[in-house]
Amino acid sequence: MKRVAIQGFVGSFHDIAAHQYFNGEQLQLVCCATFEEVFDNLAKDPTMIGMTAIENTIAGSLLHNYELLRESGLTVVGEHKLHISHCICCLPDDSWETISEVHSHPVALMQCRQFLSGHADLKVVECEDTAGAAKDIAVAARRGCAAICSSSAAHIYGMKVLEDHIEDNKHNFTRFLVSCNPGKADFLRPLEKANKASLVFALPHEEGSLSQVLSILSFYKINLTKIQSLPIIGHEWEYLFYVDVTYDNLTRYRQSIDAITPLTRELKILGEYQDGKQSA
Repeated sequence: MKRVAIQGFVGSFHDIAAHQYFNGEQLQLVCCATFEEVFDNLAKDPTMIGMTAIENTIAGSLLHNYELLRESGLTVVGEHKLHISHCICCLPDDSWETISEVHSHPVALMQCRQFLSGHADLKVVECEDTAGAAKDIAVAARRGCAAICSSSAAHIYGMKVLEDHIEDNKHNFTRFLVSCNPGKADFLRPLEKANKASLVFALPHEEGSLSQVLSILSFYKINLTKIQSLPIIGHEWEYLFYVDVTYDNLTRYRQSIDAITPLTRELKILGEYQDGKQSA
């Protein structure tokens, strides 16, 4: 049985992503209130696996999670791209006529902004988790309150779905990274099947420093799929660059890393893994 730390409760999108990624395997979820708690659990137990959202096609990157991952010393061993669909649900005895509040995570509320604008009479209440919103309403029997969450969470907590697929954009995907202690990495992903890597590095504050690195990656036919810069605290106008690349030749990829290393500072390979497929 695999122990997987997630942010959120049973029925959350992290839960769904974990079960889809480890399809058919027995999982013991360690539900955490925050992403910091996820990484704290992974630091305390080297056998535990983490499932962490890193970017969304609508809301963008979860910048703080990049920092948590870099500082953790963990290795990324996989990714999963989950289609995100929201529903609005309430207690079985409630209805559109009786609800006056809607609870959910701020990102979920943002992704349903157009839907909510059509229900301006509902008071919007932010909380830490989508599934947690449904759970809190169900456990406390809060009449007049609705939650925006996955339909799976609604059914788990005995809530009535008033309307499903209420997200504004139907092409709504979240990318999750699977991480673990480096000593456990080879048991979770065969390196010979890896075709994607996540890197982080700093660059000297010199003209053309980034273009040099990108030119070398291009020369070795390494495909850049994402680049995200974050300021280095305490160093004005200096940045860390988080980069995702894909490759079809492990040797050529390794040569490209050797070639860019002298041009960078503090280059770190966060993980080498297999490119994840999108869920339907």
